[in-house]
Amino acid sequence: MIKISMHQKCIKCGENYPINQIIYKCKKCGNLLDIVHDIEKLKELNLKELFNKRWKSRQFPFMSGVWRYKEIILPVEDKFIISRPEGNTNLYSSKNLLNYTGCKWLRLKHEGENPTGSFKDRGMTTGVTQANVLGSKVVACASTGNTSASLAAYGKFGGFKVIIFIPEGKIAYGKLSQALAYGGMTFQIRGNFDDAMALVQEASAELNLYLLNSVNAFRLEGQKGIVFELLQQLNWEVPDWLVCPGGNLGNSSAFGKGFKELEELGIISSPPRVAIIQAEGSNPLYLSYKTDFKEHIEVDNPETIATAIKIGKPVNYTKAVRTVRWTNGTVEQVTEQEILDAKAQVDGAGIGAEPASCATVAGIKKLIDTGVIDRKDKVTGILTGNLLKDPDATVNYHMNKIPNIKPTYANKPIVIDANLDALKRALKKSTPEQVQIVK
Repeated sequence: MIKISMHQKCIKCGENYPINQIIYKCKKCGNLLDIVHDIEKLKELNLKELFNKRWKSRQFPFMSGVWRYKEIILPVEDKFIISRPEGNTNLYSSKNLLNYTGCKWLRLKHEGENPTGSFKDRGMTTGVTQANVLGSKVVACASTGNTSASLAAYGKFGGFKVIIFIPEGKIAYGKLSQALAYGGMTFQIRGNFDDAMALVQEASAELNLYLLNSVNAFRLEGQKGIVFELLQQLNWEVPDWLVCPGGNLGNSSAFGKGFKELEELGIISSPPRVAIIQAEGSNPLYLSYKTDFKEHIEVDNPETIATAIKIGKPVNYTKAVRTVRWTNGTVEQVTEQEILDAKAQVDGAGIGAEPASCATVAGIKKLIDTGVIDRKDKVTGILTGNLLKDPDATVNYHMNKIPNIKPTYANKPIVIDANLDALKRALKKSTPEQVQIVK
């Protein structure tokens, strides 16, 4: 077995740090770090063939959709790995969504099928594993919901003490319930996510907590597994576009890095174009993109029903900009109405996802309508979280209880008396879109 070396490297000044040093930002210039792999050594392994051999393996840890690619993610000894397992999520195609978006070829990868219901499990398995390698005892994060659920589950599964910081009253209950159920010590911060993020970084430095937000480069390594697996599902044929929502920008950052590495390894010839979609009320990357990134704009009080991307000061801004530039990508914003209508379409197709996920589909539709994406392009999109992460958003949309939102595709429950005649009358009044059972 070839020994594979890694190190941490500042993305700005190039300062190097050993892999076993607990550090989240460069000590010289304060910028983010990358995990750097020895690409030349990895070329000796014929990774594409190795990954294909492991496909659908039942052997630990390769049954995981992250650890199947461990050589290019985190090549540690198996004894350290904490996995549930994660990944192996499906690619979906839907005639209804093709019609809705105007796309001729569309596949949606549903990361809501991970163990805790979101893509965060991909990054958390590598983050918690690295904490295990380092001998850390306490892991911590700030969260709008999904990170807290994932950290609580993986941290407790690995035997760690888990500390979580969330913005009070600004987290979907489906996610809060997971953090509490899994046993995370949860602190509700009077403020927004960005306030919680500032506190957890300060606390990690002072109290020896191992920080597992996406500022931790090891977490992003696991999230590369999303696109590695997607490409493997497509027999390593690269689509024209990959579209994803943008909040703290960890996923888009990981995707760009993953595509770059696959290109350097010769597994793909070029990356897909990456489109990052933000909510109109929480759109710092979009606003910066409109200046061609000459200005780094932040949003002090982000607002959106898509709580998973309700972040005004994303920590991975610089890496996300890098992804857009590397892939000749784009950034778009969508309204609350567009997000919720797209969600109704995703849900109504029998797939289902939380609001932030459906920014992806809203963005695909908008980019096709504006001609940025050609209707004939092969488009892949990432759905980041499970439908049940935010049930209130779903119910309130269909019950017309969300202010300033028109429930364009409402499926309101019908109240009837408990007898067959009442049922027949109600069925006869059903709309043309509904199945006519009673003639």
